Amino acid sequence: MAIARPIRVLGLAAICLWVFFLYQVFGSAKPPPPSKIMDKEPLLEYTGEPEGAPLWRAEKGYGPGAEGTNRINATLLSLVRNEEVEGMVQAMRDLERTWNSKFNYPWTFFNDVPFTEEFKTRTQAETSAECKYELIPKEHWETPSWIDEELFQESAKILKEQDIQYASMKSYHQMCRWNSGLFYKHPALENTQYYWRVEPKVHFFCDVDYDVFRYMQDNNKTYGFTINLFDAPQSIPTLWPETVKFLAQHPEYLHDQNAMPWLVDSEKRPEHNMKANGYSTCHFWSNFEIADMSFWRSQAYEDYFNHLDRAGGFFYERWGDAPVHSIALALFEDSSKIHWFRDIGYQHIPYFNCPNSPKCKGCVTGRFTDGESWLMKEDCRSNWFKYVGMD
Repeated sequence: MAIARPIRVLGLAAICLWVFFLYQVFGSAKPPPPSKIMDKEPLLEYTGEPEGAPLWRAEKGYGPGAEGTNRINATLLSLVRNEEVEGMVQAMRDLERTWNSKFNYPWTFFNDVPFTEEFKTRTQAETSAECKYELIPKEHWETPSWIDEELFQESAKILKEQDIQYASMKSYHQMCRWNSGLFYKHPALENTQYYWRVEPKVHFFCDVDYDVFRYMQDNNKTYGFTINLFDAPQSIPTLWPETVKFLAQHPEYLHDQNAMPWLVDSEKRPEHNMKANGYSTCHFWSNFEIADMSFWRSQAYEDYFNHLDRAGGFFYERWGDAPVHSIALALFEDSSKIHWFRDIGYQHIPYFNCPNSPKCKGCVTGRFTDGESWLMKEDCRSNWFKYVGMD
């Protein structure tokens, strides 16, 4: 049966509007002039402290407890299990030695089960700062009611066949969801603005002699990273399509100074872009992040997380908090408010951020990985520098 002409006209108009929207979002996103594209390892050059507003030093006002009159509303944050106490102590020891023993910011530990007395005793012994031990509410950790258990199990099998790490471990999916959109809603963080995420077994190599939280505040920075990677596209095939759907519903959230070209680049790893259905898979490796929780608490991010959460990809696929955070920041925030902490020496196996500085020891300057040579292609920093810069 022939379709009436008015219906045909309306259908054509709807298609035209959709094409126009896609052009506005993607077609109009032009990369800036390539002022600082990485043609050699930038960490081989001398690395000093970041420029900008005067840096806050630890001469006074940073003693433990009531002496810390210069500390701002911030915490060191870790999601950790009791059995990871050895790795947590090692990470704390590194960060206390290189930074926090000078500034005494509190540590806040989270777990989905109560912390043992051994964990509390051993971690508190590593710092003069206050330590808080928090239990994650069940409603923040348990699998949401709209997730089909049978479908999750079937999806996990498929992901496992594709060699996606942790695919069948439900607690890993729960962790990714919590880190993506629920950690900052914990009552213990209600009055906290900034955090520095620290995971067990990570290493810190360089003395940092300024208050990084004050740096973030005084220079109007939202997010700080050290390592920038490609993700496994098989783990996130519908993350970008769901993001495009969200943008179609909320074009007002797209920031004028976004980093869209970094998200949709198809030149460096075209197969990643194809398998991830339009997403480059570049992301900030979020086991290290220094951030302002005001962004996660914004209406734009709240709506975006809820859209993704309802779509089910935290369980039916393996959406990690790293790509979710990264996509949101690149779309909804001014890209100039995202900072590369090139001066903070860091390792999370198998990747490094190791600057050329007399303040660093224990890592090889400029080394990206000490693993297999094929891991070198996982480095996505050059794309970030190409489209955004090295600030």
